[in-house]
Amino acid sequence: MKPRVILSWSSGKDAAWTLHVLRQDPSVEVGALLTTFNEAADRVAMHAVRRSLVAAQARAAALPLIEVFIPSPCPNEIYEARMRDAMTRAREDGFTHVAFGDLFLEDVRRYREERLASAGLEPIFPLWGQPTARLARDMLDAGLQAIVTCVDPRQIDPALAGRAYDASFLEALPPTADPCGERGEFHTFCHAGPMFRTPIPAVSGEVVEREGFVFADVR
Repeated sequence: MKPRVILSWSSGKDAAWTLHVLRQDPSVEVGALLTTFNEAADRVAMHAVRRSLVAAQARAAALPLIEVFIPSPCPNEIYEARMRDAMTRAREDGFTHVAFGDLFLEDVRRYREERLASAGLEPIFPLWGQPTARLARDMLDAGLQAIVTCVDPRQIDPALAGRAYDASFLEALPPTADPCGERGEFHTFCHAGPMFRTPIPAVSGEVVEREGFVFADVR
């Protein structure tokens, strides 16, 4: 039988592109998306994307959405306990692997590997090690569309929050910023691309600064 995969789904471009890549691989079956939500705000942690929009992504991808709710602020022990419960249920449902859209941060990968080992699931990283400048171009050339939902103003211009993730956005990044935002420079909401049956209607709304980050409210 094919490995049955849950995809860690942030709502952003890298997760969406990971889904596209996995669906090109006939040796695996993507069976669900998994997203962690701030239970007070009803939004994706860090990306600040509304839960209703993530549900729309799941429908457009024709996949069930596994929702994990965490408090804010969330102590690490609570986060790990709730993720452990979700992974236990996934294993009981026949899932064998969890896929991530991580690109090059070794400490993040190591953390995921250690936690999943105890859960009896195997992590996979389909995008790992790809040059991010080329990866960004490949996404855009394939028709991926996304909105920048969160910016770290210590790393890039806060005025970039709410912009489309496109060639002009990439040109506006400083040389120190990763084109895919892998070091947390920015986060996105993907609303169209080859991973979806139909685009998700979405527009960028109010931009606010909160807890040291700049967020654009996508609706």
